[in-house]
Amino acid sequence: MYGASDTFQIMKRNVKRNFRIPQLLVFSSIQPIIFLLLFNFVFGGAVQGTGATKYINFLLPGILAQTSLFGAIQTGVGLAEDLGKGVIDRFRSLPMSRYAVLAGRTLADAVRNLFVITLMSFVGMLLGFRYQHGLGNFVFAIGLVLLFAYSMSWVSANLGLLLKDSETVQVAGFLWVFPLVFASSVFVPVQTMPSWLQVFARNQPVTQVVNAVRHLTQGGVVNGGSYVWHTIVWALGIILVFAPLAVWKYKRTV
Repeated sequence: MYGASDTFQIMKRNVKRNFRIPQLLVFSSIQPIIFLLLFNFVFGGAVQGTGATKYINFLLPGILAQTSLFGAIQTGVGLAEDLGKGVIDRFRSLPMSRYAVLAGRTLADAVRNLFVITLMSFVGMLLGFRYQHGLGNFVFAIGLVLLFAYSMSWVSANLGLLLKDSETVQVAGFLWVFPLVFASSVFVPVQTMPSWLQVFARNQPVTQVVNAVRHLTQGGVVNGGSYVWHTIVWALGIILVFAPLAVWKYKRTV
């Protein structure tokens, strides 16, 4: 009971902080919009072969997954920043649950991700994206992306607690995010990759969530339902491993 209340207060604190720093939201949104525009208009014709308009239906689910991963990096950056500024020390002086600091941070970042993903969906629709299987499936697809982003926030939280420097965490975060994003089905079909890379690309979590979103919004994905379940299993498995690890690391760090 007290832990849930503490978590809510920390989440509220971080959500207010996010929206009181508008430049954070602006630049968190500009980068994925640039990716969406560049890949749609520069590579759309070459990848799809029939022009950029149809490619947007393939591209947007991938960009949403990429955006969620980039947003997850900010969890570790924020924790490292709070450690450096002594905010965590002030939390220690309060009669509050230890895990609330981490849970509140990850939930607040999920709220920010929801804002950015909603904006990206709107921009995608302006560029011609259309969901073909009803609003309910589209909302469920957004929920899958948010669940995946939330799980990856726990991975980033471990990185922030380990490195403790915000600049280092940001650089290190891209080291594990970039291979997951570019060696996946985010921008191109997996079957166009070398055979040795296809094994990794087909089975890693980013491809699972991207294909699940494509199945829910566009259809036409072979064994599409399995990608939905694989995404849920991946996300829950990551949370079950990295959330307790982060709490343990947090207790030892502070």
